Amino acid sequence: MVGPARPLIVLFGSSIVQYSFGHGGWGATLAHFYSRQADVVLRGYAGWNSRQALQVLPTVFPKDAPVQPSLVIVYFGGNDSCRPHPYGLTPHVPLSEYKENMRQIGLYIRSLSETTRVVFLSCPPVSEKMLVGSPRTYEACRVYSNACIEMCNELSCKDQSFKVIDLFKSIQKRQDWADVCFIDGIHFLEAASEIVAAEILKVISESKWEPSLYLGDLPTEFEDVMYPIQPFEN
Repeated sequence: MVGPARPLIVLFGSSIVQYSFGHGGWGATLAHFYSRQADVVLRGYAGWNSRQALQVLPTVFPKDAPVQPSLVIVYFGGNDSCRPHPYGLTPHVPLSEYKENMRQIGLYIRSLSETTRVVFLSCPPVSEKMLVGSPRTYEACRVYSNACIEMCNELSCKDQSFKVIDLFKSIQKRQDWADVCFIDGIHFLEAASEIVAAEILKVISESKWEPSLYLGDLPTEFEDVMYPIQPFEN
């Protein structure tokens, strides 16, 4: 830990999260915007599904940690939605299990503190014309996206600490999304990351959480501190 203490925002997910700190990535964008107001921490695991995520929750988010996150942004689903393989060679997770895994992930993270909030990112679309022989399909992404949204809506009916962003629809608001949003049909280019970052900031700004995590409400660290310029000494 380094001080002063700031709100902690954790990005937790599979490759969409792991690669988000790359050039123009949505995680890097969030870290830039919150650079003197909150710490944005990456916990991304490429290739993982919700089953694996559920297993490591106590290690990634220990309940006895001295500082708990103010916000955790959670993304799993793309790998879960892969077509099942007869010998289990894909990370496929059945839809009903995926939905329950995500529910348990959300509830566990929410239990870390009274002020820990959770934002789920639903499964984005894939550009099928860029995929050759892939176990992923546009239709499966739609189904798993809807399951994540439905699960979060069920949680948020009882607790407004839960929010969800429909990435499946948000990314497709661009007419040319299938051509400009993906490196390989799955992972994000800057155009997609811009959409993701904007949607996250929008949800945070519209949420009525206390304390607020909206950029305009957070203090800027050392904003009023002016240091005299000292001559350089050998």
